[in-house]
Amino acid sequence: MGAILNVVERNLHEVRVDADRLLFHIPSSSLFAADELTGGIIDALREQGCSSEELSQRLAGRFAGPAVNETLRELIALEVVSDGSPLTPEIGLKRVEHTALNTVVLNVNTGCNLSCTYCYKEDLDKPSAGKKMGADTAEASVEMLLKESPDETRYTVVFFGGEPLSNRPLIEHMVDYCERRFAEAGKQVEFVMTTNATLLTEEIIDYLNAHRFGLSVSIDGPKTVHDRNRITVGGQGTYDVVRRKVDMLLSRYDSRPVGARVTLTRGITDVETIWNHLFNELGFAEVGFAPVTSGDISDFNLSGEELIEVFANMKALGRRYLEAALAHRNIGFSNLHQLITDIHEGHKKALPCGAGLKMLAVDHKGELNLCHRFTGSSLPTFGNVHSGVKQAELNDFLSQRLDREGTGCDSCRIRNLCSGGCYHESYARYGDPTHPTYHYCELMRDWVDFGIEVYSRIMAANPAFISSYISPRKAH
Repeated sequence: MGAILNVVERNLHEVRVDADRLLFHIPSSSLFAADELTGGIIDALREQGCSSEELSQRLAGRFAGPAVNETLRELIALEVVSDGSPLTPEIGLKRVEHTALNTVVLNVNTGCNLSCTYCYKEDLDKPSAGKKMGADTAEASVEMLLKESPDETRYTVVFFGGEPLSNRPLIEHMVDYCERRFAEAGKQVEFVMTTNATLLTEEIIDYLNAHRFGLSVSIDGPKTVHDRNRITVGGQGTYDVVRRKVDMLLSRYDSRPVGARVTLTRGITDVETIWNHLFNELGFAEVGFAPVTSGDISDFNLSGEELIEVFANMKALGRRYLEAALAHRNIGFSNLHQLITDIHEGHKKALPCGAGLKMLAVDHKGELNLCHRFTGSSLPTFGNVHSGVKQAELNDFLSQRLDREGTGCDSCRIRNLCSGGCYHESYARYGDPTHPTYHYCELMRDWVDFGIEVYSRIMAANPAFISSYISPRKAH
């Protein structure tokens, strides 16, 4: 009598798409279609665990013994079926011992020329009171990056604010400095910036274009939506000026695609209308949505019902994405595009993002923050650009989130795609950045199931979409 076999439910999630049974292999974030034999083995073992001999007998009327044994061996190797042997620890490391920084976010000015009502920035100031980063701090940030991670081939310098273009001299100084410094080291560097677009001129656009900046514009949609919260210090709506500047930007900027970043707050859930305006009418290459549920000012947080509505509307836009993909067009819905990329490439994340691991954010004093959303917060910083990274403290912090024991993440089916959710969201909601974002769990699980379905339909009907629009993203 052989060992008793059982299905390892924590490693397997099934999604049915029409007549197909798709198995999402949770440890590797990969997806495969279950043939009749695989489905037969899983169903038989779910009904009752048994030995491999008994299993062959139970399936004998439908499948030949050798075929059963071969498929069984594959399922045991994938740890979808267990013969009682101990399972491989999913996260081999229980501690982060080493970070490989390749990105530094420079908070070049706490000042902003807008006064968006929902802004999460803890250190935001009016333009006149803005604390600007000095050249010595910015240069030291780059030197720290090269010193901490000398073996990377490509580095990213992100300019952030407030409004980063309100400290344009520093940006231009740092572009010169970085292009020279990284070239000397035989390394590549790319520049990224998020802007509210209001300070753009033809000259600035041409400068950013010449240096191939990856640009995102913060814009919330059509005039009625945008002007609700994105206002000047004097309380005026900013849509008209932003629209004018965006038209100018998109007509001149050709070195890289430009994306729009939309903040969804209370009362704003109409994802399709916003996407349509920004993608079809204004001409952005991508539109990404950030729902606010844990901002400091609770009046702006989406209610529970609104959050459900947002996800339902994202799925409605997702169906349009699918329809377009089957016709070999990409409609630039970046939330779904990223999810499909993760599924296609089998991304397996032990931690939710690169914060602390690949990226740190520098404030005007040179302090090292977990990410740009934490500058000015009460979360302790992880060193300073002049004295270096407090590696032990950073490793301890990241290891806390790595440890899933006793959390709902331990057996969750999207644990390697979500990995507990955004640190700042957890910090704002629960006062603890290592606490999983439980208020999102059910919606996120449903969203991932939707992504699996869309991906499988694209793979079945137009796999060329993946090779045209998903795989080349790595090249950018």
